[in-house]
Order: sequence, then structure tokens, then C-alpha cells
Amino acid sequence: MFYRENGQFKTNYRSDQQIFPILQDRVAVLLLLAAAFVVVPLVANEYLFAAILIPFLIMSLAALGLNILVGYCGQISLGAGAFMAVGAYGAYNFLMRVPGMPLVVALILGGICAALFGMVFGLPSLRVKGLYLAVATLAAQFFADWMFLRISWFTLDSSSGAVAVSNLSFFGLPIASNVAKYLFCLTVLVLIGLACKNLVRGAIGREWMAIRDMDVAAAVIGIRPMYAKLSAFAVSSFILGVSGALWGFFYLGAWEPAAFSLDISLELLFMVIIGGLGSIMGSFFGAAFIVILPIVLNRLLPYLASLVGMEITTTAASHAELIVFGALIVWFLIVEPHGLARLWSTGKQKMRLWPFPH
Repeated sequence: MFYRENGQFKTNYRSDQQIFPILQDRVAVLLLLAAAFVVVPLVANEYLFAAILIPFLIMSLAALGLNILVGYCGQISLGAGAFMAVGAYGAYNFLMRVPGMPLVVALILGGICAALFGMVFGLPSLRVKGLYLAVATLAAQFFADWMFLRISWFTLDSSSGAVAVSNLSFFGLPIASNVAKYLFCLTVLVLIGLACKNLVRGAIGREWMAIRDMDVAAAVIGIRPMYAKLSAFAVSSFILGVSGALWGFFYLGAWEPAAFSLDISLELLFMVIIGGLGSIMGSFFGAAFIVILPIVLNRLLPYLASLVGMEITTTAASHAELIVFGALIVWFLIVEPHGLARLWSTGKQKMRLWPFPH
């Protein structure tokens, strides 16, 4: 009953096109943001920040960037890790080579480097699609691994390719504690998430979705496939580059090219598929699923083994974790192929009609 929009009349076009047209949604989002910015820093401990909250925020941002390309534009990509690596190493070089470089500017410039890199490897999308495009983007992954491992200029002549950052600050305020890192990542996620929500609702977002649904028909009605596809690669790679820089700066602290391997590209793809293709909210759901589930399984499996009088080793627990994790992903894709976002939207629709039959 409380989720009805009875009496919420829209008197102009602008109010009808709000991001959250229902009052209850706006109140819920404001309360959620207030809790995230105020309550969580007061009650969360160091382990929660370091192991769950900061990785969740950064991975949500990365999944959001990949969802722009895969979910909204329909261009399959297996090179998300490479775009993150370009953003991380690009921001690192700007920060270390330019004296007095502000952190925010370095992040933006790293994202721009990733956007240019993504547009170059997005050129095959003008001719190929599907599996062939996935293989073409996979080449970006191997090229980035080779480039940052063999060309020492990108790593300030580090022989192993490993780099590290320290003493980060935001307009003179140090970002050293986990609380400061969490608040910075949360602010970046909120701003970019709001920008993406407006992008996909605008003309460029409609062009992406038209290309995704049927690129030939989109070209017939006047949409330029080259502009739409390359712009999707640029926006997606920019967001992935910023998330890669955050991942290196605030989560890892020190990293090497292996930190952005094919594994992270596949994880991001799983996040998008499980959360929901073509859904901003689905990016957050998928990131929460992928980040939190392994931690839950790591704690739950030894406990269940102790209940039946068994003792499970660390190696066996890690193997069992992978088996259960993969089985859950397969089961979920069979039961709800449209992702967690579809379950969320279905639940909201039922609440809007309850208690009447539908």
C-alpha cells in the first residue's frame, strides 16, 4: 500500500521525465545516500571497509562502465581489465611525472587515456560483432599485459612492472584512512552513476540501444553506427579507466600488470550478466553478488563442515568455494537470465499493485 503513486500528478513534461518519478523512490534513494555517507563511516570497522565496501564501490563503477558497452550498446567486450590497467597506469604517470598534479585531474586524464585506448580497439566493432568482436577486444587484454610489462617507461623504469602510490590527497586533505578512501570512492561512484543514468535516458543512450537491438534498422533511420559504437567504447573505457585507477590507488596501493588480468575482465562480465544487462541498478547488484558471495562462502563452508564433524583445509575450502560459486552462477542464469535487476523491477511492480491481483 505504501508504494502507490496515487495522487502524484505530473503537471509538466520535465517532472514526468524525472530519474525517480515516484516520491517513494526519491525518498528511498536519499535515505540510502544519507546512510552511505553518514551512518556507514560511523559504524563500519576496518575489515568491512578494506574487504567489502571499498572493493564493492570500485567494482560497481567498473561494472557500470562495462554495462554501458555490453548492456546498452550490445558490443561484447573481454578487455575490461585492459581498459582498467590503462586508466591505472595513465593516472599513475600523470600523478608521478607532473609536480603538483591534483588527484582528481590525474583520474580524469587516466580515464581519457583509457577512452582513447578503448576507441582504438573498438574500431573492429564497425565491421564485426558477437564472438569476433569479443576476440578483438581480448587482444586489448594481451596487448596491455605486454605493454606494461615490457615497456618500462610506463612504470617509471620498474623492472617488474610493479608500481605503488602513497600520500594521496584531495585538495590538501589526506586520503590515508579507509574511511577517507571509502568516501572518495563513494562520491566518484555517485557522480558517475548519475551521469550515466542521464546519458542512457538521452539521445546518445537511445542511439546505443537502437544499435543494440538492430544496427541495420538504426542505420536506416539515420543513426550513425560508427559514432554510436565508438562513443559507447569511449564512455565505457573512460569509466573503466577511472575505476582501474581507483582500484590501484585505493584498494591495492601497489600493483603490477597481473592485477588487471583476464580474470578481472571475466568477473566484470559476470557482474553485468548476473546484475542485469542494460540496467544501471543491475551493475550494483552484480558487483555486490560477485564481491560478497566469495567472502560468505569462505566463512560458511568451514562452519558447515564443522557441524558434520569434518575439518576442511584452506586449499579444499578455496576449491569448494570456486565450485559452489560457479554452480550458483549457472543456476542463477538458468532461473533468471535477465539478472537481479529484473527481480527488483518485478518486485517493485508487485508492490505497486498489491493487494490487488495481477
